[in-house]
Amino acid sequence: MEKAQNIIDFLNRKVTEYNQPRFIADDPVSVPHRFSKKADIEIAAFFAAVFAWGNRTTIINKSNELMRRMDDAPHAFVLNHSEKEARSLLDFRHRTFNTTDLLYFIEFLNWHYSRHESLEDAFLKGMLPGDQDTENALNGFYQHFFSLEHVPDRTRKHIAAPFKKSTCKRLNMFLRWMVRKDNCGVDFGIWEKIGASRLICPVDVHVARVTRRFGLLKREAVDWQAAVELTTWLRKLDPADPVKYDFALFALGVVEKY
Repeated sequence: MEKAQNIIDFLNRKVTEYNQPRFIADDPVSVPHRFSKKADIEIAAFFAAVFAWGNRTTIINKSNELMRRMDDAPHAFVLNHSEKEARSLLDFRHRTFNTTDLLYFIEFLNWHYSRHESLEDAFLKGMLPGDQDTENALNGFYQHFFSLEHVPDRTRKHIAAPFKKSTCKRLNMFLRWMVRKDNCGVDFGIWEKIGASRLICPVDVHVARVTRRFGLLKREAVDWQAAVELTTWLRKLDPADPVKYDFALFALGVVEKY
């Protein structure tokens, strides 16, 4: 019991230490923090999250490069860009994300924002009224995202979904940014229809390693069920806001290499 309380106290201290504005500059969340308009924040955050694998400096630089190519007005760009303006995107690449993928993402965002004010609505497609199941939200988003007539097969790999057994680490991080509300200045809390209590903690190999050391995660596979297992444990610590512990677990795994 004492050991468990020591782990809880340690994690709470790390949340307080890292959920601070001074850490924004070195994190992909810095990209949407450049904007004040809701739709701009959503689009910038979405691309930053999708690009979030590998070196964090590269992720931030490539995300900011894309924002510049979109005239630092991503919402206006996806809605109103001309064919000539779209040419500015043609040689963009980040790791395995290439021009084909980007043009489909832009096409989807144009289609979605022509019909909805917020990207939050895209995550409600798989949820019944009153439903707060993040698994349904992510599966519904995948189906909605790839519902246009012509979808490049290669582009499907860039959007994860629970039904594909993925941890959905990057989309869960994006949801954390959009949904969590506190006074610390890192997460935006600009979405109202998805509750923080139902978010799933982002899990990758680094977080899995740390949580296994603490005995918080037993599952060997790093998959959707592992993310659910970890989050179920974290809900015991804070039922209303379990994903705040992402600050601690990510920092321990990637920054401190615990």
